[in-house]
Amino acid sequence: MRKFNAENERIKRRYVNYLREAKGQDEKSLDKVRAALVKFDECIKFKPFKTFHIDQARQFKDALSRAKTAKGKPLALSTTDATLRLVKGFFHWLVGQQGFKKVVTYDEVEYFNNNRNDARAAHAQRPVQFPSTQAAYHAFQGMADRTELERRDKAIFAFLMITGARVGAMSSLRLKHINLVDGFVFQDGREVRTKNSKTITTWFFPMHPDYLACFTDWVKYLRIDKMFGQEDALFPKPERRLANGKFVFDSVSRETYASGAMVNEVFRTAFEQVQMHPYGAHSVRKTLGQELDDRELPLSAQKAWSQNLGHDNFATTVNSYLPVSTQQQGALIKGLGSV
Repeated sequence: MRKFNAENERIKRRYVNYLREAKGQDEKSLDKVRAALVKFDECIKFKPFKTFHIDQARQFKDALSRAKTAKGKPLALSTTDATLRLVKGFFHWLVGQQGFKKVVTYDEVEYFNNNRNDARAAHAQRPVQFPSTQAAYHAFQGMADRTELERRDKAIFAFLMITGARVGAMSSLRLKHINLVDGFVFQDGREVRTKNSKTITTWFFPMHPDYLACFTDWVKYLRIDKMFGQEDALFPKPERRLANGKFVFDSVSRETYASGAMVNEVFRTAFEQVQMHPYGAHSVRKTLGQELDDRELPLSAQKAWSQNLGHDNFATTVNSYLPVSTQQQGALIKGLGSV
């Protein structure tokens, strides 16, 4: 059983409640805060926060540098940097709390800063592999569609390619969010697990027509053959039933998944089955970003494409999904010629 300091726990609960109620943070973000504060508490051996000293900040940074993951590897620089920032945020709040104004100063809180080199490395952009449109279609063609679950999985792949939706959102979509007549999905932030609970209307991207045909067939199958209603899941969990004394999963239920892990698994498996790199589902957004670049669309159409990905600012699409590699940078500059 984990040790704890009762007074520290009360203070941490107050801070978490402050982040939830005053800052509007969601539970996923709050869980990260809790985890970071547990690490700090363990590092200082559960001493009261009122005994804080800058040496504790140094000790914590040393402890993180020595810490290992479950696989025995050092913590990623990004993990260390994020943990330090979360603990620093807690102490920054603590300075203003009654009983702590003479215990901790804002200057002392700065000792939780990561060193500049590690902080820079932690936030450095790294090239992310993503499938070309040809590679994605090859994987799609290789997917089986004989059973009900196989049809669902192929529809998941197709939907990713025509929407670029995030896995969390996809796993929580229901049939009422799909409009086949006008060709869009309404990602209602009140019901769908979109990023930051944002409401997004995504029109189906004009990718290979087989994607839309596959997805359309799946929706019609659910609505007509399975008689699913508007509140039923778009990509349901398997239905468990008893057959010959054993539980089998060979059909779909009406329930949504609790997370997007299944969507990722479906996408990765599709590539593995055709002996290709197991791309993650999120990489489709880069594929669609590259498709935007390749089409050389007018500015208004580029903006519409960007909004379709859920971006209010076109610069977000460019910075996130249209990186220029060092090789491309050199080739483009050399190709400009002299004035």
